[in-house]
Amino acid sequence: MIFDCTGMMVIVSSPSGAGKTTLVKLLSKRNKSFEISISNTTRVPRRDEIEGKDYYFINEEKFNDLIKTKSFYEHARVFNNLYGTLKDPVIKHLSHGKDVLFDIDWNGSKQMKRLKLKNKLISIFILPPNIKTLRDRLSNRDMKDKLILKERMNQFKNDVLHWKEYDYIVINNDLEKCYQAIMSIIDCEKKGKKFLFDQNKIKEKISELIS
Repeated sequence: MIFDCTGMMVIVSSPSGAGKTTLVKLLSKRNKSFEISISNTTRVPRRDEIEGKDYYFINEEKFNDLIKTKSFYEHARVFNNLYGTLKDPVIKHLSHGKDVLFDIDWNGSKQMKRLKLKNKLISIFILPPNIKTLRDRLSNRDMKDKLILKERMNQFKNDVLHWKEYDYIVINNDLEKCYQAIMSIIDCEKKGKKFLFDQNKIKEKISELIS
């Protein structure tokens, strides 16, 4: 798909383990017009994570300094670690006509929607196909995450209840189909149209996930 040169801001959120980070990386890999907003975090890197590619890993003192100077669009504490989206890199990408992808949670999404942003902002919430798949994805992470699997599963229901705050909801039954759905959403928004999705199907899925 070929888009115009006006940079759009695209938030992709999900409960932990539902696939938002994988999807954001795939969107960026396949589309030269997309840039990922790389968050700052105080958490320890996982085995396969790279500084400056996955996150900027900083200490809490540095993070708090950035809060004081109002350098973040949004920031939040998640599972005892701080995460934040720096303004300057995003503004640079948008000024070059890039679409910027944000891999952030519902808290960060809410903060960004409150801001008076010049560029168009849309938000997409990703749901897992079922609880078993979610648990399997979280269990396949490194040992540090396995130790807090129960905490993440407990947090899941609270996260899912924020789905109504998003412009679009996509169920990640299949990675490729989910990717194509997100691309269709962005394509419609670029043309000034709304992508239609089955809200009744989404409500049924939410009820199933939290029952």
